[in-house]
Amino acid sequence: MTTSHAGSRPTRRRIPRLRGDARNLPVAIAFLLPATIGFGVFLVWPAVRGIWLSFTDYSVFAPGQFVGLENYRRMVDDPVFWSAMNVTVQYVVINIGVQTVVALLLAVLMQRLTRSMWVRGIILSPYLVSNVVTAMVWLLLLDYQLGFVNELLHAIGLDRVLFWGDPDLVIPTIALVNVWRHLGYTALLIFAGLQTINPQLYEAAKVDGAGEWASFRRITLPLLRPYLAMVLIVTSIGSFQVFDTVSVATQGGPANASNVIQYYIYNVAFTRYDFGYASAMSVALLVVLSVITFAQYRMTRAGQSDVN
Repeated sequence: MTTSHAGSRPTRRRIPRLRGDARNLPVAIAFLLPATIGFGVFLVWPAVRGIWLSFTDYSVFAPGQFVGLENYRRMVDDPVFWSAMNVTVQYVVINIGVQTVVALLLAVLMQRLTRSMWVRGIILSPYLVSNVVTAMVWLLLLDYQLGFVNELLHAIGLDRVLFWGDPDLVIPTIALVNVWRHLGYTALLIFAGLQTINPQLYEAAKVDGAGEWASFRRITLPLLRPYLAMVLIVTSIGSFQVFDTVSVATQGGPANASNVIQYYIYNVAFTRYDFGYASAMSVALLVVLSVITFAQYRMTRAGQSDVN
């Protein structure tokens, strides 16, 4: 407190006060720092090093030397690489198509029929099982000789099906197994989007004489578009990275019919120890995923909402 000349009122010195955002900054940094360090150490640094290795002939047995675009020229001329990309695209189309449609139907049914937490938990439970365990269980269930599914087909008079050994069936089989595992998680994401839609819109549509299908097509789908776009982007990225099911169930067979790009990269890196070429294929996959993600984001207008 300071005073001026005699007879004047005492004046108080104003102490500057930090804004709430500034006071919370150290706390925010403390929470963000572990995740930021993990992001840098386990994602950014491996990505940068992988890009560098793609321009070298690095292997375990010799230090890598810069070879320029040689690995990329080799990749363009590699028929196995293009076969693996083709197989991966087939898997992605089946997996995304079936999973999105069924998950949307399941989410709508959950909203209309029940909102029980028990039902949600049961639907989500397959997602809590690891990919390796899921692959092993379905490998046994679909076994040609002893699998429960083939035993059931045989019992009702149908021929056994070579799910894992038929080149025409192996990719649909792997895709549907992963649909089973991820369906509940995808359905709950869509279900969360359905909760943002105002129920009064459906009531107004019913008053105007709109049926269930008309309400779904004109209200649910347009207002659910940002959430469906997010689901498509996330599931597409995950589908291109399929590995565990192939590694456990088929090892890329028969005759490379299930040799997806991630499994081929793994084989080149850890079987042939050709890390330079494997890194080049990884960079190519990164570019493909970036282009697909950007295209999906723009085409679906994922950053915009129709909710007023």
